Amino acid sequence: MLMRTDPFRELDRLAQQLTGPGTWSRPSAMPMDAYRQGDEYVVAFDLPGVPADAIDIDVERNMLTVKAERRPVAKADDVQMELSERPLGIFSRQIVLADTLDTEHIQADYDAGVLTLRIPIAERAKPRKISIGVGSGHKEISG
Repeated sequence: MLMRTDPFRELDRLAQQLTGPGTWSRPSAMPMDAYRQGDEYVVAFDLPGVPADAIDIDVERNMLTVKAERRPVAKADDVQMELSERPLGIFSRQIVLADTLDTEHIQADYDAGVLTLRIPIAERAKPRKISIGVGSGHKEISG
């Protein structure tokens, strides 16, 4: 038998039992990190134990939606569960993307239980030089 001593983990488990697993109409949240790296934004979602075919990524206008489902593992009849802390059910996260991001070229990669989305910054949002015409000549300024 396994023993635990972390009281906060027990509170988390009780809270999850009261609210139940995530469903399509009421999904649970999934942890994520988001940061800018060069000319793209990177968003990483933790989805351990979720097969790639159980992940759904949608973009509608500027709303990015990621949904995933962690299903129970099939167990033999003679297995008696001693401890079950890994949440099952539906997980979802929605992110409003800025108009300066290129939603047509989002790249998704799934490795070791981490879904990583790379969203490039649109060309129109990158800094550029603008030429100003003065009389007969042009002068460049940095923007």
